[in-house]
Amino acid sequence: MSRGARRAGAGQGAAAAVQLLVTLSFLPSVVEAQVTGVLDDCLCDIDSIDNFNTFKIFPKIKKLQERDYFRYYKVNLKRPCPFWAEDGHCSIKDCHVEPCPESKIPVGIKAGSSTKYLKVANSTKELEDCEQANKLGAVNSTLSNQSKEAFIDWARYDDSQDHFCELDGLCLEKRVFYKLISGLHASINLHLCANYLLEETWGKPSWGPNMKEFKRRFDPVETKGEGPRRLKNLYFLYLIELRALSKVAPYFERSIVDLYTGNVEEDADTKTLLLNIFQDTKSFPMHFDEKSMFAGDKKGAKSLKEEFRLHFKNISRIMDCVGCDKCRLWGKLQTQGLGTALKILFSEKEIQKLPENSPSKGFQLTRQEIVALLNAFGRLSTSIRELQNFKVLLQHSR
Repeated sequence: MSRGARRAGAGQGAAAAVQLLVTLSFLPSVVEAQVTGVLDDCLCDIDSIDNFNTFKIFPKIKKLQERDYFRYYKVNLKRPCPFWAEDGHCSIKDCHVEPCPESKIPVGIKAGSSTKYLKVANSTKELEDCEQANKLGAVNSTLSNQSKEAFIDWARYDDSQDHFCELDGLCLEKRVFYKLISGLHASINLHLCANYLLEETWGKPSWGPNMKEFKRRFDPVETKGEGPRRLKNLYFLYLIELRALSKVAPYFERSIVDLYTGNVEEDADTKTLLLNIFQDTKSFPMHFDEKSMFAGDKKGAKSLKEEFRLHFKNISRIMDCVGCDKCRLWGKLQTQGLGTALKILFSEKEIQKLPENSPSKGFQLTRQEIVALLNAFGRLSTSIRELQNFKVLLQHSR
């Protein structure tokens, strides 16, 4: 992602709750602020997630993202913003995303579709090749006055949410929604800090981790105690999507499901790798329990579920208002991935009833949903891995 998304999480409000502030008040640097212990709303400790992600999930999910099936994502970047009149996209060339030539798309993926595909860049090399961007924080001067006013309104709203203790009266479902969006912000910010344009000399950009920027976004002092909570919410989002992967495994374990690109040997290897990842997700011993959500009386639970769905739908629609093409692409992919994870979590009965040798009318996943689900989870896995790298770098710098 480039500059537009790099600023997306900067205005996130809400100060840390008193208990967290007491815990962190004596800590001298962000190193110790890498939160530890049990996460709120689930019985899982952060150290276990770190170890599980580093040694089991991260190496495999990176390999999976390099497979052709997961490298092409069909998306419409021309949909108008539904909330205000937009006068055009970011004028900077590095924000542009080129559609993949039809000749480059695997035959099994493009079959029967006239919609343009975009290639998902997952490696640092791919990001360097397609994103020779200016320094973080550059402002797009082409924004209309109406758009600028909208951003100001968002900032005012974020600032008004500084007292997070008020949210602790919220029901579980509303807390979960807040944490999911906050976790998404944290993941984006970590990617930006880890792949930062450090300098550009003689036309050769130097990319790498920026500790100063990392501290600005996550240090408990510089963020008024909010940084550690953002990181906690990243772990919470990771758990939600990890739980979804473990739940959807039976869907892919059926012989009828094929990750088809046209290359029979590669397709078989891709499915084997995916099933191996599912086995790992099912082995994780401390999953989030989604059954505690929408578990009240039927009428109240239905109302909450619909409110949850509508709010999330609005988040998805906001992505059509992002001026930077790269940011819009990743925003759409990650929100669809999270939406797919929620769809899975609330379809347990339908998944359990899946027939072995025929399509199911009760539960289906499109290729788009599958690609978004795994790529979105891959981004979270990378974020947590980058967080460990920052911890090591900060320890060496002391």
